[in-house]
Amino acid sequence: MARLHGGRVVARALRAEGVSHLFTLCGGHIQAIYDGCLDEGIRVVDFRHEQSAAHAADGWARVTGRPGVAAVTAGPGVTDAVTAVANAQRAQIPMVLVGGQGARLLGPLGGQDRGGLQDMNHVELLRAVSKWSVSVPETRRLGEYVQTAFRVATSGVPGPVFLEMPLDVLMGGCEDAEAVAYEGYRTEARPMGDPEHVERASALIRGAEHPLLIVGSQWRWSKHPQALARFLDAVPMPAFLNGLARGALPPDHRCYLKHARSKALSRSDCVIVFGTPLDFRLGYGDKIPPTAKVIQVDLDGAEIGRNRKVDVGIVGDTGHVLGQLAGALDGCPGWSAWLGEVQGIESELVAKIRAECAQESDPINPLRLCAEVNHFVDPKTIVVGDGGDFVATAAYVLDVEGPGSWMDPGPLGTLGVGPGYAMAAKLALPEHQVVIMFGDGSFGLNGMEFEAMARQGIKVVGIVGNDACWTQIYRGQSMIYGPTRTPATRLSYTRYDKVVEGLGGHGEYVERPNQLRPALERAFAADKPALVNVKMGQSDFRRYAVSV
Repeated sequence: MARLHGGRVVARALRAEGVSHLFTLCGGHIQAIYDGCLDEGIRVVDFRHEQSAAHAADGWARVTGRPGVAAVTAGPGVTDAVTAVANAQRAQIPMVLVGGQGARLLGPLGGQDRGGLQDMNHVELLRAVSKWSVSVPETRRLGEYVQTAFRVATSGVPGPVFLEMPLDVLMGGCEDAEAVAYEGYRTEARPMGDPEHVERASALIRGAEHPLLIVGSQWRWSKHPQALARFLDAVPMPAFLNGLARGALPPDHRCYLKHARSKALSRSDCVIVFGTPLDFRLGYGDKIPPTAKVIQVDLDGAEIGRNRKVDVGIVGDTGHVLGQLAGALDGCPGWSAWLGEVQGIESELVAKIRAECAQESDPINPLRLCAEVNHFVDPKTIVVGDGGDFVATAAYVLDVEGPGSWMDPGPLGTLGVGPGYAMAAKLALPEHQVVIMFGDGSFGLNGMEFEAMARQGIKVVGIVGNDACWTQIYRGQSMIYGPTRTPATRLSYTRYDKVVEGLGGHGEYVERPNQLRPALERAFAADKPALVNVKMGQSDFRRYAVSV
């Protein structure tokens, strides 16, 4: 009978879940897992900061639709990963974080509560930012706890799970036959909408003159993503995409609009919101006219009706409910005139943006920079937004397509996600090109990961919009307190391209518009990770955007 150490039990359970990559920063408490991964054929990908490793687990889920896994050592290894777990929780991302811990039992490895190296209460710390936080009690149950972690992370509203694995549990052994694991331990089933409520919603939609569709991140976790396009083919209406739903429709889809949401909302009499909360992004529901009917669909019934009255609330999977509504609205002619009206508003706004995209200003206009990058974006491009003001601009200009093709932090607004997301995306879909749109502030958080990219052969292209300022914060600070009272918001035009060159990558520095296209061409053609550092000016595009 074969005897397995705990790390092998963990790796075997991960392999059974289809895990092919483990993201980590090395640590003594978790080294047994690495050894198990070698036997199970799981690639161990290392980072320079645990935050990036955990962000990579988040990014893997966004790109593949399956939970990513990170392993970090005890104490500061776990605390470094907390921000990434909190970011995944707020964005409803399924991921598994494994954290080391000192030995539980008294012996040569120490013992619980004896003051061991990096000993602390991880479980309570992570409980506040995860769906489940637990310490595995014994070696033979490691696989069982991994199975449960995947079940919890993917059921209902997706989210992160934390598994603490003490040193003696991982280093200890058990007979193969003793290892606890189950067949059929989770389901792929997703909830349909209550038929009565679907019928009520369809009646409201039929009676509307100006209906409007908002689809958010829960679309990404549906097993029926194509239901959105089918719904809009059946009943055309203006549609706006949030979060992980960006890329759900091709850029040229007639119902898909980017810029006219605020004006369209102000004129709408029926707003159908799928899988996105009525939080700050929708003015806590106040951006929807008080007279408009609201239909809200969410996996979490507790989210429905938060912040404002909802006329019909449906608990269900976005794809399933879209399909149900399409069937209930069979024969409805759609709203072509209303759609045309909103398309006209969109065209006016796009014309203004295109005028700035064509500017030859020096320093370079942010819209012009994004427009140049857009020439390199195709259906096999994944764009990661890591920053504030510059990334908010890029979201309106870059034309992404497909599930997981646009990744930003989500509602927690975490900076530093870029390298982890991008590395996971490139490893998951090596045939895709991966682009990080960096603010110059956000690059400073995890820019050292370009060394990890170069050393491990993970090619991504970073674009830094370098305006030597934390612009998203500076703007509001200046408006409130005056332009001379803005401490902590100014940076320098730092040569981040030289930093990347020093880390083993390819660097480009751009100061003038005519240098942009050649520099981007060289960066995308490089055989190593690359960074294009662009000295950038200001734009009126987001003049009144204040972030608090």
